[in-house]
Amino acid sequence: MYYLIVFLLLLAAEVGYFRLADRFNIIDRPNERSSHTRITLRGGGIVFYFGALVYFIISRFEYPWFMSGLTLITTVSFVDDVRSVSQKIRLVVHFMAMALLFFQLGMSDLPLWYIPIALIVCTGIINAYNFMDGINGITGGYSLVVLGALAYVNEYWIPFMEAQLLWVMLIAVAVFCIFNFRRKAKCFAGDVGSVGIAFVILFVMGKLILKTNDPGYIILLAVYGVDSILTIIHRLMLHENIGLPHRKHLYQLMANELKIAHPIVSTFYMLLQVVIFAGYLAFYAYRWWYFAVAILLLCTGYCLFMKKYFYLHLYK
Repeated sequence: MYYLIVFLLLLAAEVGYFRLADRFNIIDRPNERSSHTRITLRGGGIVFYFGALVYFIISRFEYPWFMSGLTLITTVSFVDDVRSVSQKIRLVVHFMAMALLFFQLGMSDLPLWYIPIALIVCTGIINAYNFMDGINGITGGYSLVVLGALAYVNEYWIPFMEAQLLWVMLIAVAVFCIFNFRRKAKCFAGDVGSVGIAFVILFVMGKLILKTNDPGYIILLAVYGVDSILTIIHRLMLHENIGLPHRKHLYQLMANELKIAHPIVSTFYMLLQVVIFAGYLAFYAYRWWYFAVAILLLCTGYCLFMKKYFYLHLYK
């Protein structure tokens, strides 16, 4: 009953946001770099913030520094969805938010050299999540897999945090998927959604890694990571400005050039990540060997796919 009430509250909040977005014209217009053809409401991923806020209130204000950081990064992302915000301002706010996140995780007790490494990794994850949010269902579906896997680890592998936060966030993502994980999406996540859920995942994954001293759990983001990093390398090889929007991600080629339905492409990414993480747990005693082989196979698959199909993008 408790989680049903949370679901209904978040569903009502999402529908209420749709009315505001429609009234104030918060929309996404398709352009030559888009993977969609219809004008669609933007910012539906704000429900992720609502989910975190619900937990914050019912938990009697647990994790205040995390929530402060999430509020900062969500606010600047939402403003950026409505009207463009300069890259410098976004970068400063992201660093401030991550500083609050690190403080909540207790990383001030770690050696000083950990901080710049963590900052680089966290910035990369947030940007990867933002870059990968290009077709219907991929942000919501992939986040369901990651959060679901973390909930499984917390329940059956090693307890590392309060399960309630994980379940509330899973419900928030499920609510978003109702309106986005379909051929004709009612809404897109927007920066407020992709950046916000990435920040939540960073917090949860950070607690797990610090609890177990095992950074290998980053494999939960392997599929996104390989697609993002190799696409950046590919674009650098093509002498492109990597800061500009594009349609060269593997998932974009599948959806745009090969004309595979968005939900099918998103489901493929979800299932691939499930298989990779299941293998990580199954071969945990040999996890670093498994990690290396899994990344190698993903990279090989990416390169072979691009070699075979990238010409379709060039001559479109």
